[in-house]
Amino acid sequence: MSPTYSSARPKLACEIAPDRVIAGRASDSGQVLELCSTSELAPGCVVPDLTEHNLRERNSVVRALRDALDHVGGHGSDVVAVLPDAAVRVVLIDFETLPENRQEAESVVRFRLRKSLPFDVDKAKVSYHAQASATGLRVVAAVALNSVIEDYETAFTEAGFAPGVVLPSMLAALGAAPADQVTLVVKVDARTTSIAILDKQQLLLFRTLENTRGVTISGEQLAEDVYPSVVFFQDTYSTNIDQILVAGISDIAGASPALHAQTGAEVRELVKASQLGLGGGSIPKWRMAGVVGALLSMN
Repeated sequence: MSPTYSSARPKLACEIAPDRVIAGRASDSGQVLELCSTSELAPGCVVPDLTEHNLRERNSVVRALRDALDHVGGHGSDVVAVLPDAAVRVVLIDFETLPENRQEAESVVRFRLRKSLPFDVDKAKVSYHAQASATGLRVVAAVALNSVIEDYETAFTEAGFAPGVVLPSMLAALGAAPADQVTLVVKVDARTTSIAILDKQQLLLFRTLENTRGVTISGEQLAEDVYPSVVFFQDTYSTNIDQILVAGISDIAGASPALHAQTGAEVRELVKASQLGLGGGSIPKWRMAGVVGALLSMN
């Protein structure tokens, strides 16, 4: 479900994470970030949740958005809004077929989602992408309560920007993942560890796990959390993982041996220094996956 870069797509992206706001501007070519900026948030300002109010200190979040986005782009610009993974549920659903009519197809997807959610799907926004699978169609559905999405959208609007596209952080980050081979993507934030496995641009597995250790999680702990998903994938698809891309932790060198030991795969950072160009500044690239993926999609 990698977003595709086009001239119509916003050139600004901004991620609201539990501990900070990160903004970036893409170059005209869509191949590198021209500018990046970040504003830290005090603990408790943003508490991502599927059902509860997320922005506990709205004024602080709005100020952080305005500061970060004003640094990288003009006031009032369209922006890709990247939300915490804990605020959006992503579900993979298999179908034999779907109706050609988009509205009818969404109704079918919503019906299948009813038993997978801790909230009323009729009160939720649903976005989905259908991809061909061995048995028909696999739908990647992102769903969140209207009230949760509107909470974030209103903060962007109050900051003076228009959230033209809204993505959960991990789905945004997958835009930066080259997936022409079997690829495990692991992204950590202050509250969750998200896991995705792709092959030939197809999303085969997606999970978001609670992470009580935050971005200080050790390599051994991360490998332990990821292992059940790796085993499930290998048992289901009878194939091995070729590469592992990691984002959200500073100690990639510490995580690599444990992850490599599980799979035998090469381990490297999801975001490349070359993607940040001269605009990366002092923001470490391991924090930039959501913004980079939202703007610099691999095609």
